[in-house]
Amino acid sequence: MYPPKHHQENDIKKMIAVIETYPLGMLVSVLDGKPLVTHIPIIYNHKIQKLVAHIDKYNPQMQTLQDGAEVTVIFRGPDAYISPSVYTTTQLPTWNYIFVHLTGTITLINDPEAAKRTMIAMTEFLEGAAQKFVLEPDNKRMDGAVNYIQAFEIDITSWEGKFKLSQDKIQQDQRNAKEALKKNAQKNRDGFIEDIYK
Repeated sequence: MYPPKHHQENDIKKMIAVIETYPLGMLVSVLDGKPLVTHIPIIYNHKIQKLVAHIDKYNPQMQTLQDGAEVTVIFRGPDAYISPSVYTTTQLPTWNYIFVHLTGTITLINDPEAAKRTMIAMTEFLEGAAQKFVLEPDNKRMDGAVNYIQAFEIDITSWEGKFKLSQDKIQQDQRNAKEALKKNAQKNRDGFIEDIYK
């Protein structure tokens, strides 16, 4: 990513927090010089310190996902337009955002029982603390679905965080931009969701 140092985030714990809060990642690989991108939930497994996911076996991107293949995964956190009106100093309009880019190598999980365990773990994570649904190991639908998915792990070889949060501004303006990001990111999301369902 473009490297202004004050926008680079090197704290892996913060990057993991982005992954856990915004787990819908963009899986990027290349086939014959053409980038392929699939949007899938991708979970960070703390025990093995790897990303874990699964993809439809009929997805054309599967051609690039062999053991040892290199991929990039992008996680997008909140983002929003920041008006100069929020600052106490004279500024230009800008856009603040949080992204995490990870590079790593693929390890396929070919054992159906192990693949089911990844589906169970992902469901448990995504359901959260107030888990209302439990994916049981003997779930018949999962038994059928496991034949159509490819589970895999990504061994992370490179972490890169891009947190553009008005770090080059004075403290008060940074705080104001943070509040604007929180407010506008949620407002834009809520308004968009209402509009898209009309």
